[in-house]
Amino acid sequence: MARAMWSGVIGFGLVSIPIKLYSAIESKTTSFHQIHEACNTQIKEVRWCPTCDRKVEWTEIVKGYEYEKGKFVPLTEEDMAKLPLSSKNLINVNSFVKLEQIDPIYFEKSYFIEPDKKAEHAFALLSQALAQKKMVGIASITLRSRERLCMLRPSGQSILMSTLYYPDELRLDLAQNGPVVKIPAKELELANHLIDMLADDFKPELYTDHYRAALNSLLEAKVEGLPVEEQPSQVAGGKVLDLMASLQASLERAKSRTQQSEKTSKKVPSKEKDVSAKTKSKSAAASTSKKRSA
Repeated sequence: MARAMWSGVIGFGLVSIPIKLYSAIESKTTSFHQIHEACNTQIKEVRWCPTCDRKVEWTEIVKGYEYEKGKFVPLTEEDMAKLPLSSKNLINVNSFVKLEQIDPIYFEKSYFIEPDKKAEHAFALLSQALAQKKMVGIASITLRSRERLCMLRPSGQSILMSTLYYPDELRLDLAQNGPVVKIPAKELELANHLIDMLADDFKPELYTDHYRAALNSLLEAKVEGLPVEEQPSQVAGGKVLDLMASLQASLERAKSRTQQSEKTSKKVPSKEKDVSAKTKSKSAAASTSKKRSA
């Protein structure tokens, strides 16, 4: 089990649920170092104080807030600990709302929650109640010296927590309307038909990070000293000259893909029947052979 990044209590009315919080996501980004091009040596970053004209150790460094250009006020860990925040050790649910009322743009990071052994019953109660009511809990939590808005939602028999952005952190106004454009009924009909043709359940396992795979292949080739083969890339089209023609072509391509998928899916059961028939035939032959030997 990974190390818990936060421990505290979920406040649900007068019910207190001791929990631990763990990150539910893991970045798969390939990291790079800065090196000197001439000798491939990793560059070292030195913490240097221009006033004292010397290197500074980590133990000498504290947080500082710049209130004027070049003027700072220091903040120590003791100062941060004195902040009057009840959410430092408490996730107090303030309200319950429908999930569809929260625009996905507010979602930041996800975490999974592990209840204390003695609080498993109360934890399951909250999870099942949220699932039955089809609602999520809205609360606040202090993570890494910052109070964040958060959401508790049921997931199977457990509860996940997602941190949310505050409204003033969004860089657009969700209430602002886009340009008003009159769309011909035929174009809208074709677009709706195309959406219907491509409608499917969300299957995240079907999607892969092609950039990461290509980058890893490139790195393996560089490490092994092999030549790097340039892969053809899809070039985005230019200006759409005929929207109707593009929609129609998209529909034809979607139909072709659907028909191909149906043909493939029809072949699978037939193979299964053949295998089943062969198995039954072998079983019958074996049974006849046993009877004869008897």
